[in-house]
Amino acid sequence: MIMIIIHILIFLISVFLLFWSGSFLIGALLRIAKFLCWREFVVAFIIIAFAATLPNFFVGISSVIHKIPQLSFGDVVGGNVVDLTLTVALAAFVANGLPAGSRLAQGSSIFTIFIALLPLFLIYDGTLGRGDGILLIASFFIYLLWLFSKKERFGKIYNGEKIEAIKGSKIFLYDIGKIILGLGFLLLGAEGIVRSARFFAVTFNLSLPLIGILVVGLGNSLPEIYFSIISARKGQTWLLLGDLMGSIITPATLVLGIVALLRPIEIPDFSPFVIARFFLILSALFFFFFLKTHQKISRKEAFFLLLLYVAFVLTELLRVWLK
Repeated sequence: MIMIIIHILIFLISVFLLFWSGSFLIGALLRIAKFLCWREFVVAFIIIAFAATLPNFFVGISSVIHKIPQLSFGDVVGGNVVDLTLTVALAAFVANGLPAGSRLAQGSSIFTIFIALLPLFLIYDGTLGRGDGILLIASFFIYLLWLFSKKERFGKIYNGEKIEAIKGSKIFLYDIGKIILGLGFLLLGAEGIVRSARFFAVTFNLSLPLIGILVVGLGNSLPEIYFSIISARKGQTWLLLGDLMGSIITPATLVLGIVALLRPIEIPDFSPFVIARFFLILSALFFFFFLKTHQKISRKEAFFLLLLYVAFVLTELLRVWLK
């Protein structure tokens, strides 16, 4: 019983470290990114979403070191379900609707849905091998090439002139130091999550994929959930959309791609992922349908996505209980 309490505390502290360090990184990265005069969507996609994805990356690296890459796959799948349902729903509630009518948002939404589902199809044979990893990484850079192929997609002048977010080498070095410190806390938090996840899996006879889907996936989604709510409260829907789509695309391409290159993900028994796969496909289809038909996600549609996430969690727990 004492060990269970200790590992619960380790897990909670680790989740807090991931959440805090992800938020801690955002400010420094955003100041550096504004110096480049990028659009809010692109800043959020490249910088903020990348920072929020670092927990997934470090969990992936830790899972490779501990020879349990299935945990990383479950983390990404579960995180994408969270982002497409819970994160979108909370942001839409706060912002009183989530508009996405521009060509950039519409084009990115198509790629987002495709990427969210791609790992599920690649691992259909039971293995996400090194060839699949290369394909996933290549998909990420293909999107970046599309995004930066035209200046109007990423360039922006703020208030009629270039903003100098970095004033002097001292501020720049200070932000670099904050980034390094934040990365250190991310690594520490990821290691704690992997260790506690292994303990819970053995103690409660649960599969590592399920731990990754339900627990780690939600824990690693906390930074983008936090940032999305803050962005919605400030009316920064472009930052919100960029962060959201980047938080889906980056883990499903770069993170899983790197993990597969380092250690192929073998899942001979796909049954722990059946429910997650079903809800991920369902969430992606409804998210895409709402954006395409109304070019926004209303509060009613957000409530439906929230119910979809609740149904996902309850179905996973019911499956475990009946097992």
